Amino acid sequence: MTETETDRRMLEALVCPLTQAVLSYDAERQELVSKAAHLAYPIRDGIPVMLVSEARKID
Repeated sequence: MTETETDRRMLEALVCPLTQAVLSYDAERQELVSKAAHLAYPIRDGIPVMLVSEARKID
């Protein structure tokens, strides 16, 4: 398994800390998106920041 495949599988295992809903990965914006919570969690230096206070509100 390549490093990219491993990273992707790890991202897919994460859930929204607010709703426990599945997250989708936005590679262009480097964010994990919770449609249920209407939040986008940033990925900084390859590390997901899973704090509601750091998330961006989305429509």
